Amino acid sequence: MSAGYLWVKAFHIIFVVSWFAGLFYLPRLFVNHAMATQPAEIARLKLMEGKLYRFMTPLGVLAIALGLWLWLGFGFHGRWLEVKVALVVLLAGYHLYCGRLVKQFAADQNRRSDRFYRWFNELPVLILTAIVILVVVKPF
Repeated sequence: MSAGYLWVKAFHIIFVVSWFAGLFYLPRLFVNHAMATQPAEIARLKLMEGKLYRFMTPLGVLAIALGLWLWLGFGFHGRWLEVKVALVVLLAGYHLYCGRLVKQFAADQNRRSDRFYRWFNELPVLILTAIVILVVVKPF
């Protein structure tokens, strides 16, 4: 393996881990926001949600860009990769939907309960589990 490949792979993993930290935390903020009743608490959560989303978006873009570089630049192939790419597309959609939720909360237009957001928070965990198994085990 070339040194270039290892550097790209290392930074891909760093950005994936960082992006997932945001994907795990932002919906937890939604849980708290859906339960909040005090104006000061609501204002603080709006600020935190907006800042976190703006911070994690470039991390996701870099994770995906470096993943594409690994795929196209170093010639990975296989059914496992096709499924992984589909899961990454789903994850990008989840990220964008989180952005939509940030805007709804900012406009005081949330219509969902804290229970919904508790379940919503589990989706990235399931996707991460599947992706790690696909990359490490390569079951097909």
